[in-house]
Amino acid sequence: MKSVLTLDNARLSGRTVLVRVDINSPLHPETKTFLDDSRLRAILPTLRHLAASKIVLLAHQSRPGKSDFTDMSAHADLLSRLLGRNITFVPDVCGEIAIEAIKNMKQGEMILLDNVRGWSEENDLKNASIDELNESIIVQKLSSVADAYVNDAFAAAHRNSPTLSGFAKSLPCYAGVLMASEIDALTTAIDNPPKPYVAILGGAKCDDSLRIALNLLNRDVADTVVPVGVVGNLMLWAAGHLIGDGNENFIRTSLGDSFESTFDDAKKCLNTFGDRLILPQDLAIEVEERRVAISLDELPTDYPIYDIGISSLQSVYKEIRNAGCILWNGPASFFEKEQFAFGTIEILNMICESDAFSIIGGGHTSALVSQRKVTHRVNHNSTGGGACLTMLAGDTMPVIDSLRISAEIYGATEEI
Repeated sequence: MKSVLTLDNARLSGRTVLVRVDINSPLHPETKTFLDDSRLRAILPTLRHLAASKIVLLAHQSRPGKSDFTDMSAHADLLSRLLGRNITFVPDVCGEIAIEAIKNMKQGEMILLDNVRGWSEENDLKNASIDELNESIIVQKLSSVADAYVNDAFAAAHRNSPTLSGFAKSLPCYAGVLMASEIDALTTAIDNPPKPYVAILGGAKCDDSLRIALNLLNRDVADTVVPVGVVGNLMLWAAGHLIGDGNENFIRTSLGDSFESTFDDAKKCLNTFGDRLILPQDLAIEVEERRVAISLDELPTDYPIYDIGISSLQSVYKEIRNAGCILWNGPASFFEKEQFAFGTIEILNMICESDAFSIIGGGHTSALVSQRKVTHRVNHNSTGGGACLTMLAGDTMPVIDSLRISAEIYGATEEI
């Protein structure tokens, strides 16, 4: 992977530093209080590293038109409490109020500008080039009063916008502590994992999971891929097991226009890499709110398939026990229902007990690791749902590309 600059390359004491973070958080629909502060906690190492700088935080919350689109004042308050240092909210993005506030900062001070998605360019330039982003008003104004830019917003690294990927040619750009750790771990997962390497891919986003599977298998990176959850159901269907009208319709509906191409990809994956795939061997369905185990011979079923069964978990255990590297992205079950959490929780327990290098993809699996307080028992728990999926699938990551461009302009010394 090409070099990007990290904070280890930077000498930013006393300098004015723009720090783009992703602290977009779930809020209570009525009180707007935070339901989860994990994204705010994730950026604390970067803020501590830059404690002697003048930090100008750029962030977003939701998007215009949504009920949780708010200003960033509550984020500044909560972040101040978590960090143990005052962070001043500035009710402006790049106008006179923001520019004057930045100019008047003293060493060690931190401010959080208002929701960048309240500035039209942030939403309107999604398809813009690096040069077009560089010429945007927000980039031109903010770069004129800053010495450097740090990106710690991995969860948005698959997005393209002025504050995310527009500063590459205006300022030396660095990956924050969180960003660098995400790039490092996920690069290991897609380029140079310890062997044997097993990828467990689940959840409901079948198209994303199949893109990841094909990326890892086509490049001969993964030794074994284990589809579980809805992805596992799709693979069983593609392999010739009718899984029942209800389950098939759920997959059709969730995939929408991409159903045909995804189903074709599933068949190609089976035909080309069938010997490296471990499909579910038994399942659990919901019958009158009860968990009922069924074999593949009992398919199709009129009931929803909500989990994998004991035999399937035994096969997963054999792979995990012998693995040098484990990637897990997406639950194996409808784990929000207590009686169907079994498969997902067992896989998590197996990974936590393994000596393998373990990487947990973003989204539901990452949240589960945090909720069960076992983050310390895995090597990397990704903060990015869509960003993690995009990177694992080998697709374009505008933020990382912009960091590389800046490194080429301003000089990189560290390979990550």
